[in-house]
Amino acid sequence: MLGHNQRTVSSLIRKAVGILLILTALTVGLTRYDDRPVETLVPRWAQPPSEFIQVREQLVHLRDVGPRNDPLPIVLVHGTGASLHTWEGWVQSLKGQRRVITFDLPGFGLTGPFTGSYATAGYRGDNYARFVVDLLDHLKLQQVVIGGNSLGGEVAWRTAVLAPQRVNKLILVDASGPRFVPDSIPPGFALALVPGVNRLGEYLLPRPMVRATVESVFGDKTKVTDELVDRYFDITLREGNRRAMGERIRVLQEDLQPELISKVTQPTLILWGEKDRLIPLSTATVFQQAIMVSQLVVLPGLGHVPQEEDPAASVAPVKDFLGLR
Repeated sequence: MLGHNQRTVSSLIRKAVGILLILTALTVGLTRYDDRPVETLVPRWAQPPSEFIQVREQLVHLRDVGPRNDPLPIVLVHGTGASLHTWEGWVQSLKGQRRVITFDLPGFGLTGPFTGSYATAGYRGDNYARFVVDLLDHLKLQQVVIGGNSLGGEVAWRTAVLAPQRVNKLILVDASGPRFVPDSIPPGFALALVPGVNRLGEYLLPRPMVRATVESVFGDKTKVTDELVDRYFDITLREGNRRAMGERIRVLQEDLQPELISKVTQPTLILWGEKDRLIPLSTATVFQQAIMVSQLVVLPGLGHVPQEEDPAASVAPVKDFLGLR
C-alpha cells in the first residue's frame, strides 16, 4: 500500500510541477526576490501584542494574550508555510476567557530557521516537539491545552506523547501524522519535492504561485484576499525561510511515525475541513480510531485551514470542548 501511495503522490507532483514550470518560465525575469531581514517585516507583521523572546538562543516570535491567571493556557501551533497569524480569529474569540499563546515555529514566520542550541536540528516532528517543551519551560507553564493545524497538529500530538504530564487536552485541526495520499498538492509544496527544481524556490517566488498555494488549501478560494496573499508572500521571504521550508517538505514522508499516535492518552478534539484536499477527511478517522478518548467534528465546506477560512465556525466546537460559553 505504501508503494501505491508513493506512486500516486509522485504522479500528482509531476502534474503540479509541469504547470509550475510553465508559470515559472513566464515569470522568472520578474520574480527573483532576495531574503528579507526580519526587522524589515516587523512593522507590518509584528505589531503588538507580538514580542520576540529567546528560547535556548533561538529567536521566537510570540503572542501571549488573555488572563494571566489561567491555570490551563491554550497553546496553538501553525502549519507548514504559515505563521501565528493563522490563529488570529480564534485568539479574538478565546482571549476574553482564556490565556492564548501563539508563536512562529522555527523555519517559518518571523522566528526564522533553527539557530542557537537548535542550529544542527533538522525540521522533523520530534525536534519541533522538543522545542515546544523548551518553550513551555521558558514560559514557566506546567500544563497546557495544545492545539495545532497540519504540521502544527503533528507537533501538538507529538508533544502530548513526549511530555504527557504537560498536556491536559489536545486539539487536532486537519493534522498530519498518519500516512495519506493527497487529492492535490499545493504548487509551492510540489516545487520543494522535486530534486534540482526545488532549489529554484530559494530564489524565485512568483506571486501567482503563492496565491495558488493558498487557494488550494481553502474550501472556497474566493475567500483568499489580497491581504492574505501579501502576508504569506512577505513572511515566506523572511531570511532563511524558503530553504527551511524546502528542507521540511523534503523530509515529510520519511518523518511520519503513525505508530506513535495511539500513545496519545489526553482527551482529544479532532476538527477536519470537509473539503481538505491536502490531508483528506479519511485521515481524521485514523486519528479517531487510534486515540482512545477522542471526538471528531467535520466542518462543512471548509478546507485544510478552517481556523483561517472560517474562524467562527471552526472555533465553536473548541469552545464546547473546553466548556466555554
